[in-house]
Amino acid sequence: MWEERAMEGARIHFAMSDELPKNGKRPRKLTPVWRALIEVGFIVFLYYSNLLMGEFESSGHGLSRGLWWAVHDILTGPNFTIALATALIGYLVFEFLRKRF
Repeated sequence: MWEERAMEGARIHFAMSDELPKNGKRPRKLTPVWRALIEVGFIVFLYYSNLLMGEFESSGHGLSRGLWWAVHDILTGPNFTIALATALIGYLVFEFLRKRF
């Protein structure tokens, strides 16, 4: 039992160390463009999921009209414009905070 814990501790230490893996290559980082696209896409996803949840609250019509109606109701041009604009603003704010602190 103690030997298993010692081996597990060694694995954790190796995973957290700055040593290169056996193949000698560091894991590749995402380019800033890909990272920005992923983060903005995630913010847009959160925006739309929040809208969809709102359709199934007591004030929304999603409960009586169904899921497909709710999805059709939230996937509009103005909603997409708002989602994209706020996602870009959110991304820029978080990038500013990352660099500052």
